[in-house]
Amino acid sequence: MTLIQFNRPPRTGRETSYVLEAMDSLQMSGDGPFGRRCQTWFEQHLGCPRALLTPSCTHALEMCGFLLDIQPGDEVILPSFTFPSTANAFALRGARLVFVDIRPDTLNLDEAKLEAAVTERTRAIVLVHYAGVGCEMDDILAIAERHGVVVIEDAAQCIDATYKGRPLGTFGALSTFSFHETKNVTSAGEGGLLVINDESLVRRAEIFREKGTNRSEFFRGEVAKYSWVDLGSSYLPGEAQSAYLWGQLESLAEITNDRLATWTYYQQQLSELAASGLIQLPDIPAHCLHNGHIFHLRVADLDTRTRLLKFLLDREIWAVFHYVPLHSATAGEKYGHFAGEDIYTTKESERLVRLPLWYGMPTAFKERVVAGVAAFFNQSK
Repeated sequence: MTLIQFNRPPRTGRETSYVLEAMDSLQMSGDGPFGRRCQTWFEQHLGCPRALLTPSCTHALEMCGFLLDIQPGDEVILPSFTFPSTANAFALRGARLVFVDIRPDTLNLDEAKLEAAVTERTRAIVLVHYAGVGCEMDDILAIAERHGVVVIEDAAQCIDATYKGRPLGTFGALSTFSFHETKNVTSAGEGGLLVINDESLVRRAEIFREKGTNRSEFFRGEVAKYSWVDLGSSYLPGEAQSAYLWGQLESLAEITNDRLATWTYYQQQLSELAASGLIQLPDIPAHCLHNGHIFHLRVADLDTRTRLLKFLLDREIWAVFHYVPLHSATAGEKYGHFAGEDIYTTKESERLVRLPLWYGMPTAFKERVVAGVAAFFNQSK
């Protein structure tokens, strides 16, 4: 029996020719023709002043910490239910991490718990739109404005997703996207994007990304020569990565629709198990348009989750779980603390199962996944 992989990196057909074109060009370093094409695409689709490709979403998050000049002693609020990159970017700057509980429906940061976590040392609120489902941005932005705090969106999972008709990644001063191979689109396995919605941060972002030089201004003809003008590093992806990503962006609607079809199939086929109370299915607010990035279900407890994952793997179905809450990890205890009570973060993380979902997934695979989940609960009765 063929193993149903949890993920397969998407490939639509044009990526190879674009990568070869990049390899045959005179520029394979960053910000070549494909890189500029991708960045322009995002600036047009998001309506942002500047979009800069990065080697990963982790790098883009690190740029956020630098651009906001986060200093030791500053506090940054974020959910504990996220990947370590969200936290590392600000802990590296010396910030104290303040973890806030999540909502039990969307698994996003609970906006009702947010204001109590704000102190005079709070510099930023970092949101994670889990599974491409938007946080409650109206309430969060209002709280941030009252306290003069910057909002950053970790929109790693959010390409082609919206909140009240507006693209995720366009609400905060800064936002980041991921093109890792597990995401809806990839730039050949890794890759990221920094979206700058605050125009005052554009120039320094370009300088930091270009080793601390004003090289971007030089290539636009704005200065006669470029030189070292500020701190920086090398946060440009190579042109072959950008070429691969361009092939994916051309097919974004096709990829999103395909993933949504699989997501909807799971939701419909597993509805009886949900109605019987054996599992809980995703809850998408009416004002959020998601992108089919993740299909998760939640079971009764950690023991049930462990047994279900083994049951599926024994049938050649690779399902997974995530995240281990950051506040319970060794580094989380060292660099941060949990504000308020952990009512849902640990509980929901221990119940969650992610089912296989990828572009081009055969119908027979989807049927096997659903049958495997159903068989587990039928034999458990």
